Amino acid sequence: MRCRWATGLRHAALQITSKSKESIWEFIKSLLDAWSGWAVMLLIGLLAGTLAGVIDLAVDWMTDLKEGICLSAFWYSHEQCCWTSNETTFEDRDKCPLWQKWSELLVNQSEGASAYILNYLMYILWALLFAFLAVSLVRVFAPYACGSGIPEIKTILSGFIIRGYLGKWTLLIKTVTLVLVVSSGLSLGKEGPLVHVACCCGNFFSSLFSKYSKNEGKRREVLSAAAAAGVSVAFGAPIGGVLFSLEEVSYYFPLKTLWRSFFAALVAAFTLRSINPFGNSRLVLFYVEYHTPWYMAELFPFILLGVFGGLWGTLFIRCNIAWCRRRKTTKLGKYPVLEVIAVTAITAIVAYPNPYTRRSTSELISELFNDCGALESSQLCDYINDPNMTRPVDDIPDRPAGVGVYTAIWQLALALIFKIIITIFTFGMKIPSGLFIPSMAVGAMAGRMVGIGVEQLAYHHHDWIIFRNWCRPGADCVTPGLYAMVGAAACLGGVTRMTVSLVVIMFELTGGLEYIVPLMAAAVTSKWVADAFGKEGIYEAHIHLNGYPFLDVKDEFTHRTLATDVMRPRRGEPPLSVLTQDSMTVEDVETLIKETDYNGFPVVVSRDSERLIGFAQRRELILAIKNARQRQEGIVSDSVMYFTEEPPELPANSPQPLKLRRVLNLSPFTVTDHTPMETVVDIFRKLGLRQCLVTRSGRLLGIITKKDVLRHMAQMANQDPESIMFN
Repeated sequence: MRCRWATGLRHAALQITSKSKESIWEFIKSLLDAWSGWAVMLLIGLLAGTLAGVIDLAVDWMTDLKEGICLSAFWYSHEQCCWTSNETTFEDRDKCPLWQKWSELLVNQSEGASAYILNYLMYILWALLFAFLAVSLVRVFAPYACGSGIPEIKTILSGFIIRGYLGKWTLLIKTVTLVLVVSSGLSLGKEGPLVHVACCCGNFFSSLFSKYSKNEGKRREVLSAAAAAGVSVAFGAPIGGVLFSLEEVSYYFPLKTLWRSFFAALVAAFTLRSINPFGNSRLVLFYVEYHTPWYMAELFPFILLGVFGGLWGTLFIRCNIAWCRRRKTTKLGKYPVLEVIAVTAITAIVAYPNPYTRRSTSELISELFNDCGALESSQLCDYINDPNMTRPVDDIPDRPAGVGVYTAIWQLALALIFKIIITIFTFGMKIPSGLFIPSMAVGAMAGRMVGIGVEQLAYHHHDWIIFRNWCRPGADCVTPGLYAMVGAAACLGGVTRMTVSLVVIMFELTGGLEYIVPLMAAAVTSKWVADAFGKEGIYEAHIHLNGYPFLDVKDEFTHRTLATDVMRPRRGEPPLSVLTQDSMTVEDVETLIKETDYNGFPVVVSRDSERLIGFAQRRELILAIKNARQRQEGIVSDSVMYFTEEPPELPANSPQPLKLRRVLNLSPFTVTDHTPMETVVDIFRKLGLRQCLVTRSGRLLGIITKKDVLRHMAQMANQDPESIMFN
């Protein structure tokens, strides 16, 4: 009896130990599951920040490589080369013996016509080489690496799947080619493509965790956060990145995603700051600080810049979409390499003679944003100084413009016209191409010229009533760099229709709270003016051009139609292609898959009852049948497929049946045939659905896809529904 009692105790102790081990393991698993989201965000931020830093360093070096090379270390850019030289003086800080232009290196001449022509030719050759390498790599290895990426990211976040768009090859090729195209001097930026790069990082890391790889909704939350990290490293604006993802990119943005987006943007910005690619302890090249407040009278020119930004946005969108449509519908689209080479050659030939188009666009914006201090050597700061002036460096009064300023204005005017025209033809080519920086450059050039005009008007006519109260002689009244910044915000807002996130990004760039009102005035004005000519921003326009099924959250649907008016099949159309739960053979299903191109099939009890059981995805069916044929014995074309728990009763000599219940979605989204379409549209938008089944009392009636919804919305807007084309 005592022995039996001792044995029972041992068994109980073993059970308690095993249960405690299980509970510890379950606790660890729950911890891992809870922290997996933060781990993914950490990895995304680290990789996105690292890639952005590497891209910035490589672009800096390769852009300077078009003009010369560092003798002490060929991998140094011009600025880095001169930092290491002991013979560089402050007056000639752009010249140092260690940095040699190509004419000095090849023919030992630094001045004269022959040196200028040789440097000109080398500039063009390097630009053509970089562009050719970029377009060739994209065409051969990763066709999805072209373009901005933001239209496609918006489409993916709305629930549409573009397979391979966020793959590892796309990430690698887009990173490499982004360096090449920006270095080539083409009128494009790296900011939009960096969002694509960050989302590729997000897709890669989410595939490592089953919590995200097997759940499309959670994966889209990761991609929303990755988009925020991309903008964070593009502009050095973590908060602006989060707001950009919320305002411009994401469909569904719960509070949990907001926190994680903020964390990913923070880690990405910290990583980029640690790399310090620009050597100035800043996250961007064009960080500025102003020392003069703005005045109420200046709101009028700020609003005028907003009007200019809205008009530029409208002009650019219409002309660019017309050119891209021509590219898609004519033979021009068959020669992407030739198009890139031609545009690069024209850009390089026209850009080199003008110092404001020769340099990289980021450097141009940096110079236009800058306030003229006592140590500035730019032409834009060539003012006539008062020799008796004894003021602090940060409080230089307004002065009459010198010859250099007037020369700079003419050069900026020519650069502005060139930039407007060439950007229309550059955006949309088969290379990575962002639009943020070219748009900002257009606005910054216009704004700087307006700022100089207002400054000189205030200096020469300070007794006018509009200047009398706030601009006295000898005071520092007008900051032309602020006008450049406001113009940049206005033009970017006119093209993208951004408002809140745009103002926050520009505020983070400058670090000055007092300039938010001018930025808000310009951003809102540009949006109003642009919306007066058309509601679509550039990204929505390219989504429609490319035929992506995208439901814009900003569009309202107020018509009183029902689900039965939109669902398919309609009268006169063949019946819906369905699978039965236990009466179709493998051959029947394979024939159905081969004869149709649907993404999935509803599963019903039988063709007579049409009672809905679930929904099976086309891709999962193909994979399941392929694996069963290879790994399970007895699976042949005559094998019956069943989606139930128990196999159906079959004759004794029948081949082994194939169970596919694991690929069946037992809870597909359904609506009744009398559900208002306003509700259906809202469901498609908020849940990112691709299709929705229509039932009545559990019986399947039809199906509504996102494309059906879009065609119906076009019909309700008095457009031809058949004119809505999808890729």
